[in-house]
Amino acid sequence: MKQISGNKLLVKALKEEGVEYIFGYPGACTIDISDELYKQDDITVILPRHEQALVHAADAYARTTGKVGVCLVTSGPGATNLVTGLATANYDSVPLVCFTGQVARHLIGNDAFQEVDIVGITRSITKYGVTVRNREDLGRIIKEAFYIARTGRPGPVLIDLPKDVMAELGSPEYPKNVNIRGYKPNISVHIGQLKRALKTLAKAKKPLFLAGGGINISRANDVFLEVVEKTGVPVVTTVMGRGAIPTNHPLFIGNLGMHGAYAANMAVSNCDVLFSIGTRFNDRITGKLHEFAPNAQIIHIDIDTASISRNIHVDIPIVADAREALTKASEYVENYTNQKWLNEISGWKQEHPLAMRPNDRLSPVDIINEINQQFEEAIIVTDVGQHQMLVSQYAQITPGKQLIMSGGLGTMGYGFPGGVGAKIGNPDKPVIVISGDGGMQMNIQEFATAVLEELPLILCVFNNEYLGMVRQWQKLFYGKRYSMTNLRSGALSRRTNGEEYPEYTPDFVKLAESYGAKGIRVFNKTEVAAAFEEAKKNTKVPTLIEFVIDPEEMVYPMIKPGGTLEDLIMDC
Repeated sequence: MKQISGNKLLVKALKEEGVEYIFGYPGACTIDISDELYKQDDITVILPRHEQALVHAADAYARTTGKVGVCLVTSGPGATNLVTGLATANYDSVPLVCFTGQVARHLIGNDAFQEVDIVGITRSITKYGVTVRNREDLGRIIKEAFYIARTGRPGPVLIDLPKDVMAELGSPEYPKNVNIRGYKPNISVHIGQLKRALKTLAKAKKPLFLAGGGINISRANDVFLEVVEKTGVPVVTTVMGRGAIPTNHPLFIGNLGMHGAYAANMAVSNCDVLFSIGTRFNDRITGKLHEFAPNAQIIHIDIDTASISRNIHVDIPIVADAREALTKASEYVENYTNQKWLNEISGWKQEHPLAMRPNDRLSPVDIINEINQQFEEAIIVTDVGQHQMLVSQYAQITPGKQLIMSGGLGTMGYGFPGGVGAKIGNPDKPVIVISGDGGMQMNIQEFATAVLEELPLILCVFNNEYLGMVRQWQKLFYGKRYSMTNLRSGALSRRTNGEEYPEYTPDFVKLAESYGAKGIRVFNKTEVAAAFEEAKKNTKVPTLIEFVIDPEEMVYPMIKPGGTLEDLIMDC
């Protein structure tokens, strides 16, 4: 049997795994892999302009397609530039396989040029990481990496590839099967536990579903909707769970948590059974742990055993894939509608509806409402900040729409490259990126990628001249001391003691145009609809729409720091 190099085997393995796109940036330790990729036509190489953007693009590609995102970077700084993206994917359970170049084995540990222990650096933020020490192990390790990334609770896997290992000749065989001792993810649901949970739900007077991101990850939206409609039980979602059922459904109350709807938070605080699916119960949704859902028996379905009873004590744990568990549940559930409970929730909605204070100036909600009206199908990608929370409150996520963002890590700079990856994976769907002026600048170099790949993204920049979310905290809790948040501050403002500021930089419209993209600036509500109509005409290049909004716009409701779900600031 003819032997082949490790570089050739890697490319063969990618084809065997059905990889269509690889997001890569070259370097000395991966140049031979790049050469092998050049010699084939089955896998398309996407060349972003920064490794952090590269891994975010692969992440969004994975989230929106359900496939594994694949990255290739060189050693040293190429590898370390992946760290933020790996942590982002790890928090949000995104399947990635990331290949990093490494110096030859005899140089490892000798402070060689562009050498870092990337497996050690990323051990706590990857599902699995390994340096390939022997050529004969390469095929098995790659096969295991894809399996580990997409099974159980999905997550990022890192494979470190020493250059000399990849140059060695060895078997051309790529394994067909995986058998990892000690890693046997659960794929079934314990029927006894499930029936116990449903019996508890049937006895409840104030039952409530809490839908987390696990429903979206397992593509269980349709079967969850079936269960909800059979039972008549109302639903709240986490931010990552938004869209688990259509947001215009009569049983959907809203998001809960720090910026959750009043009715959603009150429902959690007053329910007697909380049936939770696919959520980690992190601090952004619980507030004070000992006062979270104080009257409720808690049922928790999660694929990850470690997530159950880690933060909140669970009365009935069920370790299972959300889709598998809900499919089984749909066979047993009946109608448990309690009209008195639904009326109580309706009263909270009427008492404190989710709405922004009326404003004559252009408001973020004006923009989001226009997106709701103009796009029946779309992937909406957000960056991180006030705009993200506003989108999670007001964007209608109905069948045909998908909302993705960096949830657990809250990574500024995710939005633009996330849009690139989403559009590459879904070329026939509109992709709308919503970002603040701060986050947009963190990976703005991806205009080059988007233009050269002919991606007609619609990039919405909410420009309030500040790092808005931090500014909101400074306004509410730090005596309006806007330290490090004014994006026009610098030498002039220091020299004049804050009396003078230069014009905002950059000029987003000119910057977009300098890359060959389109740019539109919007000041007034009356211009919003036309801006989106114009953007939709650009079918080969991205369009940036800069929306100039009031710095004083705030995201309400908001839980006070250290507060409970009932300690909501409604307006200020």
